[in-house]
Amino acid sequence: MGFQAVLWDFGGVITTSPFDNFNRYEADHGLPANFIRGVNALNHTDNAWAKFESSRCTVEEFDVLFAAETLAAGHEIRGRDVIGLLGGDVRPRMVKVLRRCKQDYRIACLTNNAKAGQGTGMSSSDEQASHVREVMRLFDVVIESSKEGIRKPDPRIYQLACERVGVAPEAIVYLEEQRPGTGLRFHAAVGELAELVQQQPRACPRVPGSVRQSMESPGAPKGRINRNHTKQGQGHFVS
Repeated sequence: MGFQAVLWDFGGVITTSPFDNFNRYEADHGLPANFIRGVNALNHTDNAWAKFESSRCTVEEFDVLFAAETLAAGHEIRGRDVIGLLGGDVRPRMVKVLRRCKQDYRIACLTNNAKAGQGTGMSSSDEQASHVREVMRLFDVVIESSKEGIRKPDPRIYQLACERVGVAPEAIVYLEEQRPGTGLRFHAAVGELAELVQQQPRACPRVPGSVRQSMESPGAPKGRINRNHTKQGQGHFVS
């Protein structure tokens, strides 16, 4: 079966990465590099971040919960401070790739987000929010964790994406920002997946040409490519 749809992550792919914002915040405040991401990785299914992205807590509750978790890890950060770091700027090059993919495939957005900032991209300014809205109109389907009450890497949200797009899992390419330590979970969740890459653009020749071209283009997010020959979540992971 050939590819019929491309499933896109949003932050870090279509927009600049919130991880970069985290790192700048950490540097500005004398915190260890990747401290915020490290806290978010602890108890990742039920911590403050998980609750916030699946609408199981309010902004006010997240502010307090995240402060407690970061304090326990050695450096207190209020949740509201982090919310301001979530929005990213739209990458024009990736929007061009998105439009090209739309000519040949159904395209969908699957994003972990929260009910904070402005709109789906949790933007921090009117201009940023306006650009995000323009991009969102391109997608055939948009699935947001904050609206569904489930978030990646829960397999249910990938299954939901397949149902909404109307395409079998093995016919979907999934492009997402690299998240260390979670690649296998993402790949097992939906049949055949590919992570957005730049360094090894031809490592996965079955990725649609228009997508592969984005991996070769200046301005594409850096990452690596992986293939998973799986059906129904069973198989092996190859990097």
